[in-house]
Amino acid sequence: MLGDVLLIEEKHHKAGEQIIAEILKRKKENFTVAISGESGTGKTELAHVIAKGLRKHGIFAKPIHIDNYYRILPLERTEWREKNGVDKVVGYDEYDWDLIYKNIADFKEKTYSTMPCVDLVTEQVDMLTTNFASVDMLIIDGLYAINTKDIDLKVFIDITYHDTGKAQKLRGKEPQNEYRMKVLLKEHEMVKNLKKLADIIVHKDYSVEVL
Repeated sequence: MLGDVLLIEEKHHKAGEQIIAEILKRKKENFTVAISGESGTGKTELAHVIAKGLRKHGIFAKPIHIDNYYRILPLERTEWREKNGVDKVVGYDEYDWDLIYKNIADFKEKTYSTMPCVDLVTEQVDMLTTNFASVDMLIIDGLYAINTKDIDLKVFIDITYHDTGKAQKLRGKEPQNEYRMKVLLKEHEMVKNLKKLADIIVHKDYSVEVL
């Protein structure tokens, strides 16, 4: 996302180093990594640290943020969710999975690909073109990222929305109100069910467990 604020701390670097070590053990052509966790748990920070860290090993990894793929535009999403019912619409179907899989396929085919990118300043969606010819690895982060098909390494950040209040306020992406808390609760219910898919768990203290 354009204009996003990353709160990278030492814990992200330490966890990133351990995950990179596991990536290097498993690495193969067109390797894909997915990182899931609730809102504000550090998915984007961890994806950034891993991608930057892999450069030291001669690997070019590109992060893709699933939050860029919402079907409903940012300026319309709150009204749309409230009109249709948060409990009914918040979840997997809010995202354009066809486009996500198209961009992943373009990565594997090493071709040009056009992807959405939300500008957090204007709350508009830009379309950016990437040449995957020189990209070795894809890192996909998002609430439900590890539910993506055919991912080589799945990372789950096991922290709940109860623990992320400070992070949410600092990031300032959405207002802290009753509507936002309803969204966080619904996301919590869905994300927690993905833990069983993980190859790596990042615990509350950001220690890393390889399963």
